Amino acid sequence: MPASVEIRRVYVTEGCIVCNLCEDTCPEVFTVTDETSVINDAAEQFYSEKAEAIVQSAEECPVEVIKIESE
Repeated sequence: MPASVEIRRVYVTEGCIVCNLCEDTCPEVFTVTDETSVINDAAEQFYSEKAEAIVQSAEECPVEVIKIESE
């Protein structure tokens, strides 16, 4: 998915292994807890500005649990 696509929604499905990669790549959007990665409450405001980092997080996720919906 090209980073130029407008991101409408980001979410994490079951199976996160809490590797911290997504939070390291885009802490404005992702927070890793003891059990999973979650999308920050204010994440939506960063979807345009951090689109490239969000897409990178999804593409590099070792268990492919980060999902992106685009316009």
